[in-house]
Amino acid sequence: MDMGISGFEPSFLIGIEAVRQAHGPRLAALAGRRLTGFAVVRFAEDGEWFADCPVVLDFDGVRVEVCHRYLDRLSIGWGTIDTGAHIVNWEWFEFSPEWSRADEVLEPFVGQELREVRLLEWRPAGPDLANGTVAVEFDFGGGTLRIVNGLDENHLEVGAAHPDYVAYELVG
Repeated sequence: MDMGISGFEPSFLIGIEAVRQAHGPRLAALAGRRLTGFAVVRFAEDGEWFADCPVVLDFDGVRVEVCHRYLDRLSIGWGTIDTGAHIVNWEWFEFSPEWSRADEVLEPFVGQELREVRLLEWRPAGPDLANGTVAVEFDFGGGTLRIVNGLDENHLEVGAAHPDYVAYELVG
């Protein structure tokens, strides 16, 4: 258990090739499934999203758990986190974390069929602290969702990816 989250046993990888080799086929196999739900951690006191915790997406019963940490690490898990369990042994903040199924960025994608998953690598022309970070992009019929490294936490983006991202297609 990491961060007091039941079932969360992250395996952080660094670099696009490591992530492609470890998770490419399973990510590609999500195509054709509908996003049926999601879970994120919010603080009970103010409802703020705690972006250090994994983002859990449920595709017709196949759950993918995405979590960025530090400047270059990405963990992808598969159905191990119990989002029904209370988060325990929390010692980081005064606030109480809890699983939430409410998020204004994620909600519009629920019910949509996933067309394709891509891994993106940030490759800007000039010097950049985020150079080489890996994002996971989910292409739905009604839009695109990315879970990117927000420099030591998860960040959600929608719409077209910034042109400094290099996309890697996955073969299932």
